[in-house]
Amino acid sequence: KLCEGILNILEKDTKTSCQVTCLEALRILSRDKKVLVPVTTKRNMQILMKLAKLDTVEDPLERVSEFPVIVEALKCLCNIIFNSSVAQKLSLELNLAAMLCNLLQECKDRQLVDDIKCFDLRLLFLLSLLHTDIRAQLRQELQGVQVLIQALESSLSVRWTEEYKAAEDRDRPPLSLQETDCAIEALKALFNVTLDSWNVHSKNESHQFRYMAAILRHCLLTTGPTEEKTEELH
Repeated sequence: KLCEGILNILEKDTKTSCQVTCLEALRILSRDKKVLVPVTTKRNMQILMKLAKLDTVEDPLERVSEFPVIVEALKCLCNIIFNSSVAQKLSLELNLAAMLCNLLQECKDRQLVDDIKCFDLRLLFLLSLLHTDIRAQLRQELQGVQVLIQALESSLSVRWTEEYKAAEDRDRPPLSLQETDCAIEALKALFNVTLDSWNVHSKNESHQFRYMAAILRHCLLTTGPTEEKTEELH
């Protein structure tokens, strides 16, 4: 009942501070699988997806003041999808993966969106881990490999000297914590999406994998903000 009450409030046009508080409470409650059973419905998923700005055509990513709401809504979706097989099935029906890819593209070259990117990528990782149909959809229909490569390249601030050779700058500072976390989530999602791609058929696939290999090499030469984070990144 508490979760349902929170979602009823979130469905209304309430203040940003109230939305963030409600989402923080829902995120904590959504760690309990038993609590999730009555609230994992199509309507409730759509409420959270709207708050996460996943329909960027109808509701573009514009106001910075709304960014904390987007991040908390994505965190809630991560917990719900991880803990609920019903939510995993609804994700395919609601075309969640496509919306996440669109939001990632919307974040491209934008300031103050690292947290949004990180939890978008984490949700793509979870979907590609827990639902084989979504993994196939990402690889075949949504150009997911390209989208994830771009996210990884952006997080690592890769500069190119040749088509498949990234610039080596041994004096550059370590990645920030946010950049490192985004790169880690992109790598995890890429692993899932490319898991069944050992047999490369097309010229475009060959280019993608050579390009990705160059970025992965660059990643191994990159350091994070701490020794532990560097180890996790590698």
